[in-house]
Amino acid sequence: MRLTDAKCKSAKPKSKPYKLFDGSGLFLLVDKSGKKYWRYKYRFGGKEKLLSLGVYPNVSLNQARKEHRTNKELLEEGNDPSLERKKSRINLAVAQENDFESISREWHEVNKERWSTKYERNVMARLEGNIFPHLGSHPIQQINAMELLSVLRIVEGRGAFDLANRLLRMCGQVFRFAVATGRVERDITVDLKGALKTRKVKHNAYLKEEDMNEFFVLLQNYRGDYLTRLALELLALTFVRTIELRGARWSEINTDKKEWRVPAERMKMDTLHIVPLSKQSIRVLKTIKKISGNRELVFPNTYNPLKCMSEGTLINAIYRMGYRSRLTAHGLRSTASTILNENGFNPDAVERQLAHIERNNVRAAYNHAQYLGERRKMMQFYADFIDKKRPYGRLYLDDIELKIG
Repeated sequence: MRLTDAKCKSAKPKSKPYKLFDGSGLFLLVDKSGKKYWRYKYRFGGKEKLLSLGVYPNVSLNQARKEHRTNKELLEEGNDPSLERKKSRINLAVAQENDFESISREWHEVNKERWSTKYERNVMARLEGNIFPHLGSHPIQQINAMELLSVLRIVEGRGAFDLANRLLRMCGQVFRFAVATGRVERDITVDLKGALKTRKVKHNAYLKEEDMNEFFVLLQNYRGDYLTRLALELLALTFVRTIELRGARWSEINTDKKEWRVPAERMKMDTLHIVPLSKQSIRVLKTIKKISGNRELVFPNTYNPLKCMSEGTLINAIYRMGYRSRLTAHGLRSTASTILNENGFNPDAVERQLAHIERNNVRAAYNHAQYLGERRKMMQFYADFIDKKRPYGRLYLDDIELKIG
């Protein structure tokens, strides 16, 4: 007679363990302590085996029968239920070890040496703040494209379109790392190409060649702080990024060698950048030296000389010259790029002088000096080109030099 729930519940302990059979090898073992265990007895490969199916009443009679039926089907298919259970446990353990967060951290550890400290921290902070709370504990092979997209949509919903796209690229790198290390079969992020919104790129306003004369006339007549005017002069001549200019130190500049070497830690790409100095740039620097030469910084902050000039100082100066919405400090880089390319300079040399390089640790080893000979000629050409746009046909600093001695 098959078991009933009432019979299972009323079974009392005896001096020795005993069994209550349900049929086809399923029985309830009643221990002398009163605990009750579900067991499945079967034969495989000519040997008798016993499989535990749980403890009653945590596992009910119906649940035990369902589990028994599943294992009996495995047996009928020629599989050992005990071995299949071990395989499932191993697969579960592997899946838990290969959760998305664990693999992401492994990928991060492998790659961080070739990244700048700031970049590698940003990578992990972005994953920790946006991806791990939702998918971190999920086995990577179980994550599908729609699950990842739903998480990225949360970021997108905050209006952080750029971040959502960066996160998609990061996750793609994690998946490709997992493919390469045998933890997943394919990179699911390729299925999400074009699925996210992108912010319309707003290009920096820049000077066209026909506008340069007006700009340098206004700069010549600028009546603000001398150091601010000189900073704009040097920015126009060297077309470095504003953060590189404002943080310049006298120790980086060698006017005898006609070079300004911006160290890797101050560069966006974390690679040493050489700025060849034209005759005009050197004259500007020698004039600045009379103002801030006793400081570490070339452009110290007016209120705290230990800090550099603020970006707002340059922006406000451009606004005072009448260029609000017509020009940005960064736009002077676009002006230089356009004119140099139009005048036949090697586009690769122009890009190198703009410090537009790949994040590649091999290329970074030599790229800082690439095209240096051509870049020296290019920088002098550009300074001479600017002189033709000046009101005096040349760099004129006599008014400042006379007043500062």
